Amino acid sequence: MKKTYITSGEEETRKIAEELAKTLKRGQTVCLRGDLGVGKTVFAKGLCAALGIEEHVSSPTFTLVNEYESSLGMLYHFDLYRIEEEDELYEIGFLDFVNGNGIALIEWPERAETALPDERIEIYIMREGDNTRRITVEEQTA
Repeated sequence: MKKTYITSGEEETRKIAEELAKTLKRGQTVCLRGDLGVGKTVFAKGLCAALGIEEHVSSPTFTLVNEYESSLGMLYHFDLYRIEEEDELYEIGFLDFVNGNGIALIEWPERAETALPDERIEIYIMREGDNTRRITVEEQTA
């Protein structure tokens, strides 16, 4: 499955995330790819809200992972921007999170390419203009 959307603001980005949330199942991994400031965290906030997370959702840039209780069990929100070597992922038990029963939501997944599960949902967010984004949702299968 591959779908592409064009958005013209944060609210539209959140709505796409909410639609995706309706299709998620426990144990899935969602990867958010895109440049700095393109809207990955906005997407993450929309996804979390749709899964019943009422806490303030922010990118875990300095803590690497934030944990939230969602309607599908635990949601683990990773920001791997500061990861320099994949060995660092093993120190925090990354594989347990992405191969567990919760949802793994990963910003900057390219920092963990070989540690990602074969089956995952890839979200590509690209800037098309000041407020315009191209969002591609693609399901990867083994």
